[in-house]
Amino acid sequence: MRDEIKSVHLEQLLTRLRERHAVIGIIGLGYVGLPLALRYAAEGFHVLGIDIDAAKVDQLNRGESYIAHIKGQTIAAARAAGLVASSDFSRVVEADALIICVPTPLTAYREPDLSYVIGTVESLLPHMRPGQLLSLESTTYPGTTEEELRPRLEARGLRVGHDVFLVFSPEREDPGNPDFHTRTIPKICGGSTDACLEAGLALYRQAIDTVVPVSSTRAAELTKLLENIHRAVNIGLVNEMKIIADRMDIDIHEVIRAAATKPFGFTAYYPGPGLGGHCIPIDPFYLTWKARQFGLHTRFIELAGEINSDMPAWVIAKVADALNSRSRAVMGSRILVLGIAYKKDVEDMRESPSVALMELLRARGAVVEYSDPHVPVFPRMREHHFDLSSVELTPASLASYDVVLLATGHSAFDYELVRQNASLIVDTRGVFPTRSPNVVQA
Repeated sequence: MRDEIKSVHLEQLLTRLRERHAVIGIIGLGYVGLPLALRYAAEGFHVLGIDIDAAKVDQLNRGESYIAHIKGQTIAAARAAGLVASSDFSRVVEADALIICVPTPLTAYREPDLSYVIGTVESLLPHMRPGQLLSLESTTYPGTTEEELRPRLEARGLRVGHDVFLVFSPEREDPGNPDFHTRTIPKICGGSTDACLEAGLALYRQAIDTVVPVSSTRAAELTKLLENIHRAVNIGLVNEMKIIADRMDIDIHEVIRAAATKPFGFTAYYPGPGLGGHCIPIDPFYLTWKARQFGLHTRFIELAGEINSDMPAWVIAKVADALNSRSRAVMGSRILVLGIAYKKDVEDMRESPSVALMELLRARGAVVEYSDPHVPVFPRMREHHFDLSSVELTPASLASYDVVLLATGHSAFDYELVRQNASLIVDTRGVFPTRSPNVVQA
């Protein structure tokens, strides 16, 4: 009888997905959840988006976008296709598949903070029913799905693999990257049981070109961490190489360009003022925390994290040296930071190293302002606040600063205007010619 119930629930779910009658519930409508909701809407599914931010819900239901690289017309088309946003968790009973896309930050002690994930699951559970699929996309440590989500489902009498189906499928969004989109980025999926994996593959194959199954949710969780730790470690390496090259008076960007001509065995990574975004600065700590439970010390990963964390202070030292060479101190100097988003051509400021640079400069007595076409007004942040608006770049405004510090290399900046009018440029992105008399590479 149990096998029959299992078969009925799974077959009904697979049929609804295959025939595109299923309702897809997306919980968390940010940089990950919103593109996924739009993807399913574009494939003809009814999509229920749930977010606790009432402002986001209202904007979506008006057909408006709150993410710069997603156009309002795309939202309006999804609304016409059946996308509905809500803050009412009781509506999850309507959904056949529930996909969790919420943040997984760190605590003040650099340990995993699963409060958003656990809070979301606890809000879903009273309204879940047999026959539903639950997928977690939030980056986390290996074991989260089995140790935190599965027991909560089964405590409610929902037998995983029989009544409901549980998978982990890590997000792989790259906001602002025009070369890759939700549909074309291969999707990893691991299930709690074979039946769960079958359901998860059926869900994602409706909207993603390539879905890659792995043997377990733990393997899927570790896959995501490996991807991001790979980047963090290699960025740490190239940042250390930058410091060495600087001491030897060698242009590290010239070296990287030359090394990249090798057609095998080398992948180009580029230095910067530190790590930013919600993934690369945070995810390695999820693995180092979990590894300690197995008596392991992740020395290599933590060393890379230390190097990357020290980069803002190294950049500020370069600013101070550049000013000293002109008989100026940091204190009292007017400094313009170019670009405060965490990466090129986006408005996302999560963990942005530019903000760390601004804090360090302000602490040393500098008068700090910024210019960023993607961030017209400095937003309210939990740990940082500047009562500032973006400065328009003109010959007069650029000439008025003692230093222009390039932190994030947006395409919209007129770099020739900056080079011609700034008296001193500190360049953390290798944009300006290093032999220019007013340019210092950092």
